[in-house]
Amino acid sequence: MHGRSCACLLTLIALVAAPAALCGQNRPDSSRSEAPREDPPGPLGYTTQLPIVEPVFPEPVFPQPGSPRRWPEPNTPVSFGLPQLARSAGTIFSGTVTGIVRRPAARGRGVETVEVTFRVENAIRGTTQGATLTFYQWIALWSAGQRYRVGERLLLFLYPPSKLGLTSCVAGPMGRFAVDPQGRVGLTAQHLAAFRRDPVLGGKSRVSLRDFALAVSQATEEE
Repeated sequence: MHGRSCACLLTLIALVAAPAALCGQNRPDSSRSEAPREDPPGPLGYTTQLPIVEPVFPEPVFPQPGSPRRWPEPNTPVSFGLPQLARSAGTIFSGTVTGIVRRPAARGRGVETVEVTFRVENAIRGTTQGATLTFYQWIALWSAGQRYRVGERLLLFLYPPSKLGLTSCVAGPMGRFAVDPQGRVGLTAQHLAAFRRDPVLGGKSRVSLRDFALAVSQATEEE
């Protein structure tokens, strides 16, 4: 009788302890770290977690030191001379500025211009002595420094007019020479460097209009 009671008691204890044991198995272990989850594969089989790549930008490009300038400097070898200047010009003359008018864009000439008028004193090409010569220059060149003033005496090499009827000095400052009150043509340092081998102009900072016209004539014959 006593043995039967013990067996019943043990059976009762086992029934009570079983649920507790099952709960212990389902409880997560706090000492074990949870493995990181990965995002599910995308439509092409690749995970959506992509490595972060820093953008790479190209280095800026700057002009290299020592790059040749557009126009010759004093005491430097040049391949630009009076023959090239004369060959590119449609009109060569000296004269005095008599008028300057700013012209808005108009039909047939879709850009704003400056109208410059000269009284021709010495005609070398493309005009006649004593004539009134008017040409049109793009306003942007005026803003960039190619300007004139009434009463100024100059000798100019002008390009042939463009389809819009515009022109400017050949090679910028190289095609423009100041004329002093005595009628002598002044040469800048750039001119001296470019014309140093010219048989008439070489080494001279001022020459007469007659000698300058002779130099242009000889340079044209060389071409």
